[in-house]
Amino acid sequence: MFGSRPSDYPQKLGFILTDQFSMMAFASAVETLRMANRLSDKQLYDWVLVSDTGHGVACSNGITVPVDGPLETALDCVSVTICSGLDVHKVDTALVIPFLRKAASKGLEIGAICTGAFILAKSGLLDGHTCTIHWENLAAFTELFPNIEVTTEVFEIDRKRYSCSGGTAALDLMLNLVAIQHGHELAAAVADQLLHERIRDHRDQQRVALPARLGVRHPKLLAAIKAMEENLEEPLTRSELAEMACLSTRQLERLFRKYMNRSPARYYLELRLNKSRLLLLQTPMPVIDVALACGFVSASHFSKCYRDFFGKTPRQERSGTVDAGDLGFHDDDETNYEEEAAYEDEAA
Repeated sequence: MFGSRPSDYPQKLGFILTDQFSMMAFASAVETLRMANRLSDKQLYDWVLVSDTGHGVACSNGITVPVDGPLETALDCVSVTICSGLDVHKVDTALVIPFLRKAASKGLEIGAICTGAFILAKSGLLDGHTCTIHWENLAAFTELFPNIEVTTEVFEIDRKRYSCSGGTAALDLMLNLVAIQHGHELAAAVADQLLHERIRDHRDQQRVALPARLGVRHPKLLAAIKAMEENLEEPLTRSELAEMACLSTRQLERLFRKYMNRSPARYYLELRLNKSRLLLLQTPMPVIDVALACGFVSASHFSKCYRDFFGKTPRQERSGTVDAGDLGFHDDDETNYEEEAAYEDEAA
């Protein structure tokens, strides 16, 4: 089980670094362990950094981090955590996945930081387990691995599998490890040293609450936006949204104009388009599948809406090219968005 009290010290933890891994998440994890050693005045933890090549790895901010050796160097650890970040779907896993399976067969605890859950899922090591992943990658993960239970909590621990959503969530994961093994007093002292005012547990949600995120506190408007965010694949009609928020359609329109400076139709379409962009960039899904996953009735209609908003087609998004002369959405395109929303309603 994760956090079992070790019989020998220091407890040795392995970290696999993949290309473009998140420095923030990795550092949050290791610094927590370092501070636990310092404050306890004991070598409670030791760590080994490895990569598939045995050479240093560049993280997403461009800094190259040296490693202690190839993957096999971590086999004598009690756990192995895979650290990933940007473009995890492009990471070469030819050596990493067999190693993870071997480590699991030897009884090691296996975990993931940030987008590392993609690689664990691909290896089959999350089958029958609950995991989490950064909210920005959640849509892509659920599309690629529909049979794996994934949550929006800051971290998840399920027997010998653990995962965290990235960023400072790695700090909370390791603080919980310290608390389980060496007591809450030490964990609290570590958090205090790291200026982390509260140790979050697995029940805490990743994202800032909707009112703080949007800067809006009108309860009925927030109810409508929450309904939109929860129904991107099968968009609700304007009348359905109004009914769910206990408003008339005219009141719904007024609230969106007043607080969001756009119509409900335009706001809803932007949510769906932003989700589609994440799927295009984070998965190999065909464009038509991305369109359907975001509530569009056809690839051509999706492509038109996408180009109007982002200034490039979905295929250009993936290839990294941009059409000169059409560099994005303009405020005077409101009528176009209303027409597209009407088209969606009629098609539905």
